[in-house]
Amino acid sequence: MQRRTIKHCRECGAAVDYRTPDGDTRERAVCPACGSVHYVNPLVVVGTVPYIDDRVLLCKRAIEPRWGRWTLPAGFMELDETMAEGAARETDEEAGAQIAMGPLFSTLSIPRVGQVHVFYLAALQSEAFNPGPETLEARLFTEAEVPWDELAFLTVRETLLRYFEDRRRGHFGMHDIDIPWPPR
Repeated sequence: MQRRTIKHCRECGAAVDYRTPDGDTRERAVCPACGSVHYVNPLVVVGTVPYIDDRVLLCKRAIEPRWGRWTLPAGFMELDETMAEGAARETDEEAGAQIAMGPLFSTLSIPRVGQVHVFYLAALQSEAFNPGPETLEARLFTEAEVPWDELAFLTVRETLLRYFEDRRRGHFGMHDIDIPWPPR
């Protein structure tokens, strides 16, 4: 059952009812006045795995959630942009990093919070960074230097584990990952 976050119809303002519309398989917010069906869908988080040589770029968060923890540059995709455009924008906003966008690297489904995280490989063009207001610090790390116990999100940990594993193999694949709850 979806979270009951919609209280009023976006079309006419009437209070909605929750029921399974004819021909559907899930309960939805349905307006009894105008018949509009309102859907709640997952949010898409887009980001990059910025790398140069044997190091990756991580950002120390200056915002909640997980203030002071390390993450890959990422954030919510905006309307009117592609996933790759959003990932590049977030990398610029959070790290001020100049990148050459690479291929899609990982997709992570997190049904518990209604999100899908998508990360692209991104070759750093410079080691000069200009972090934005959401970032306390942007820094390069080798695999041994990554602050594994200080990572902000499980999706970042899972993506980094696969990045370094692929790097050791000498071939980068595409990773489709489900994040269970509770985490294993």
